[in-house]
Amino acid sequence: MNKSDLVVALSRDTGLTKSDAEKTINAFISIMENALKKGDDVTLVGFGNFSVKDTAGRRGRDFKTGATISIPPRKSVRFKPGKNLKDSVN
Repeated sequence: MNKSDLVVALSRDTGLTKSDAEKTINAFISIMENALKKGDDVTLVGFGNFSVKDTAGRRGRDFKTGATISIPPRKSVRFKPGKNLKDSVN
């Protein structure tokens, strides 16, 4: 399922117009991005938890040349599924 499929499904299930459904999805994504940028966790009970984790810098190897390179520290988004989601998938 991609974003346009999600818009159609949300529109069908809620009775919203497609443009209103798209605005709702875009607002939801924007709110989640802003919360994660601030370092907050986003918890959707029964669905899962989104959080930001810092990864340390490390040494790596350039596969083309074999030279050692420095990989800078960065942040990554983690998702831990909730019990209800795990149960419904299995």
